Amino acid sequence: MTTPNNLSRRLFLQRAAVGTLMAAGGSTLAACASGGSEDDAGSGGGGAEKTNENPFGVKEADPLDVVIFKGGYGDDYAKAHEELYKKKFPAAEIKHAGITDITPQLQPRFNGGNPPDVIDNSGASLLPMSTLASTGQLADLTELFDAPSIDDPNKKVRDTVEPITLEAAMLEGKPLVLDYVLTVYALWYNKKLFAEKGWQPAKTWTEFLALCEEIKKAGIAPLAHQGKHPYYIGQILLDMAVKHGGQEVIKAIDSLEPNAWKHPSIKLAAEALLELKGKGYMMQGTEGLDHIQSQTAWNQGKAAFIPSGSWLENEQKPVAPKDFETTATFTPLLDGAKLPVDCTEISAGENFIVPSKAKNRAGGLEYLRIMLSKEAAGKFTEMTGSPTVVKGAAEGKKLSPGAASASALLTSGGTNNWVTYFATWYSTMDKPIRNVYGELAAARVTADEFCNRAQKVADDTAKDPKTKKQTRS
Repeated sequence: MTTPNNLSRRLFLQRAAVGTLMAAGGSTLAACASGGSEDDAGSGGGGAEKTNENPFGVKEADPLDVVIFKGGYGDDYAKAHEELYKKKFPAAEIKHAGITDITPQLQPRFNGGNPPDVIDNSGASLLPMSTLASTGQLADLTELFDAPSIDDPNKKVRDTVEPITLEAAMLEGKPLVLDYVLTVYALWYNKKLFAEKGWQPAKTWTEFLALCEEIKKAGIAPLAHQGKHPYYIGQILLDMAVKHGGQEVIKAIDSLEPNAWKHPSIKLAAEALLELKGKGYMMQGTEGLDHIQSQTAWNQGKAAFIPSGSWLENEQKPVAPKDFETTATFTPLLDGAKLPVDCTEISAGENFIVPSKAKNRAGGLEYLRIMLSKEAAGKFTEMTGSPTVVKGAAEGKKLSPGAASASALLTSGGTNNWVTYFATWYSTMDKPIRNVYGELAAARVTADEFCNRAQKVADDTAKDPKTKKQTRS
C-alpha cells in the first residue's frame, strides 16, 4: 500500500492552510529547495558509543534544540519529555521554543542550514512536508523505528507503535515523519447530562432515532455540528457508511475507483443524515456556526451530541463547565452493517521531524525515541486528553473523561478501526467534498444528488493529469 504522510488532523481547519502552503511550496521554501541530505549535513551530533541504551551514540553534553507548535495541545507536554531527556543526559543544555508561526520563524533557519534538532511541524503555518521531503531536508527515521524500545530492548520501536504510525511516516518512499498523536473521531456527549436524564448512547439507527426524539422532547437539540466546516459532519457520514459496507467502501474512495461515492452504503448514510435534518434533530442554526461556536453551544447544554476528533476536550477547556464530562461514543449502525458498532475512524497526526542538517541529529532521534516510551506517551495523554500512537501507553493512567473514553473506543475497535487518505492524497478534492457534505447536512441536495456530486469531484480528480493516483489494497 502506498501511503504518504497523513498530515495533522487535530484541527481540520489547518488542513486547508496546508493545501495552500503546499500549492505555494516553491515560494514558501524557495531557499530550502537547494536540498540537503544526511551525507552533507555535517556531523549531526553523535559520536559516543552506540548501545541499546544509547543507540544513536548521543554525546551527553551536546545541546538539544526543540521547537514545538503551541496549538491545541500546548507545549507543556514537551517540557515533560525534555525532563526525561535531561534525566538521561544531565549535561545537555535544552533550548525550548513553543511557537505558533512555524514557517515564518523556521524558514530562515532552514535556509541558513541551521534548523532545530527536533520540530513539531504543525499548525496553520507549518512548513510544507512534501517540500521538505523532496528537497532532502528531513532525516530518515528508519534508524529510529529499528532502534531498541526504551520499554523493552528486545523489541524494536516499530513493534511498539500502532501500524498506522509506519504508514503515516512515509514520504518519498521513506519514513521521514513521526505522527505522534492518534486522533479518535467520534460522537461526543456530556456523560453527566446523560446520567441525569437516564439516557444511553444508541447502538442501532432505530434506537438512535428514538433517543433523538426523547432528547428533543426534553428541550435539547439531539445533534449540533460545525456547519461552517462540514468536514465534521462528513466524518459521521463516512463512519456510518464504512461500518455498513466494510472497509472496502473507504478504500475504493481513497483509490478513486469509479462510482465509489455511489456505493449503496454511502447513499444509506446520506439518507440517514437527511432524516435527522427532516425530523428536526439538528440544532437550529448549526449550519451557520464554526467549530468553536457549535462546540460552545454543546458545552452549554443546547445540544446532546456533536461530532469531533479527540482534541475536543482540550480545545474546549476554556469554556466547558468544570463538571462537564466530555465523552466519546460510537456512531449508530445502519441496518445490515458489516462492522461492529464500537469501531471508528482514527488517524495519526502532529508531525514531529528531525531535520537532516540538525547539529544534534542523533539527539533529535533519541528525543523521538523517548517520546515513544510508555512513560512519555502516558504523560502526553494525561496532559492533553489525547492518545498517542504508542501501544498501551494509557493503561493504568488517570485520564480525563475524554481521553479515557477515546482510548476505550480505540481499544474496542481494534483492527476494525479505519483510516482515510483521499483528502490528503488529493488536496484539490478536499474542499469540494466538504462543500457537498455541507449541502447534504443542510438538506439542499438529495442523497442521490450528494452521491453524484461527490463522484463528479472524484472523477474530475482522477482525470486530472497533474494528480498522482494512489491505491489502497
